[in-house]
Amino acid sequence: MEMTNAQRLILSNQYYLMSQLNPDNATKYRRLQTIVERGYSLQMRELDKQFGELTEEECREIINIMEMYHAMQESNRMLSEEERGKVDQRRLQFLGFDIASESQLVHYVRFLVDSEGLYPQFDKADHHFNAQMPMLDKYRRMLTTWKNCPRQYHLSATEFTQIFNA
Repeated sequence: MEMTNAQRLILSNQYYLMSQLNPDNATKYRRLQTIVERGYSLQMRELDKQFGELTEEECREIINIMEMYHAMQESNRMLSEEERGKVDQRRLQFLGFDIASESQLVHYVRFLVDSEGLYPQFDKADHHFNAQMPMLDKYRRMLTTWKNCPRQYHLSATEFTQIFNA
């Protein structure tokens, strides 16, 4: 992360203030303040991780994945009792992404649900959209299959199976 001396001074002061305002995390903020003040380039890379970025395309992909789950949940409600029995109801829950390897995606989903108020019907449960295993590739395959369905918001039990098995 490249910063001017003025930017480093401002960030250093912010970390100092955070250490004063949040005593429970004071050690963490003092460490970050030292890194910024002294310009330790190797450790400054840690700051890059805190300031992630999702492109517009990546954001739209996450929203499309969430919309697919919304469509599947709505389609499931429209199925007859017999057809609904053929659909694995557990797989209709949107699990989210892996916090260890897809953390920016988890945080974006949490932002969409918590801050933006989107998809309030999605169950956060205890995991709060941390699937605890990488999910993006699976969701991409499911999304491709879902987009090929002629009636994306009125799926049949067979189409559910195709999407889940993608």
